[in-house]
Amino acid sequence: MDLDAYIATHVGQWRRLEELVGRRRLSGAESDELLDLYQRVSTHLSVVRSSSPDPSLVSYLSALLARARHTATGSRSTSWSDAARFFTQTFPAALYRTRRWWLATMIGSVVLAFVVGAWAVRHPEVFTAQMTRAEIDAYVNTDFEHYYSEYPHHEFAPLVWTNNAWVAAQCIALGVLGLPVLAILAQNVIGVGIAGALMVSHDRGSLFFGLILPHGLLELTAIFVAAAVGLRLFWSWIEPGPRSRLDSLAAEGRTAMAIALGLVVVLFVSGGIEGFVTPSGLPTWARILIGVVAESLFFAYVFVVGRRAARAGVTGDVAESDQPATAPVAA
Repeated sequence: MDLDAYIATHVGQWRRLEELVGRRRLSGAESDELLDLYQRVSTHLSVVRSSSPDPSLVSYLSALLARARHTATGSRSTSWSDAARFFTQTFPAALYRTRRWWLATMIGSVVLAFVVGAWAVRHPEVFTAQMTRAEIDAYVNTDFEHYYSEYPHHEFAPLVWTNNAWVAAQCIALGVLGLPVLAILAQNVIGVGIAGALMVSHDRGSLFFGLILPHGLLELTAIFVAAAVGLRLFWSWIEPGPRSRLDSLAAEGRTAMAIALGLVVVLFVSGGIEGFVTPSGLPTWARILIGVVAESLFFAYVFVVGRRAARAGVTGDVAESDQPATAPVAA
């Protein structure tokens, strides 16, 4: 086969397909033309491969067909604009939309932690039943503080990030079952309450709060959000409203995944604070101030950026064009 003649014969069709692929929108006639050209160029590629395999031509036609396939099927690659849209609209809107759930979870958890801590202070046998006197002394005097400086900063930050991300992921992944989320949340909250009580009962309360608050404000908020999202996911099929249980669960599941992706970044920030700020030589007030600023920025992100996105109609779910068709359910 004369490759040059073959190229001269069909290059016009290739260029036309490339032109259609490069357009942002196609009319109905242009979409039909794109599909027709896609089939023709596929045949051209097969002929070139079997008769006169030219690496550069094969590569060009393969790339062109891949782009045409993406255009025809409506799929697209993720771009920086997608990421910007996610963090300025989808994620904050989802947080704002679920605010009542995670604020209630936060308040209830903090109250439970203080109740457990107050009870443990008045019942020191709680500590002695789990630890020996030597272990208690070591924890209070050295171990609790050294935990934050045991590893180099650049190793400790990723360590706590992955640990906290795992806890948050469990809360969301097990949310459809409900009770496991409550168990995970209670375990973490009670653990913090007992640890605080142990330190306070040995006059080390200022050290405890000085080390917990810088990173703990944002970190625990992220865990509370994850737990609340898991519980909302559970409630979505218990009380689906006007939708079917499957449609309700699917919609909340998509929103839960959006929040889960966003929390990865939130926990990355809290992990960085825990790895670099908490064990630093900064004064206690300065470290706590950094934690307060991080927490304040998160709330501003939700109630300013998130509220604005929600009022613009963003729900935290995927775009309507990407959602499966749903049928209304009779009340």
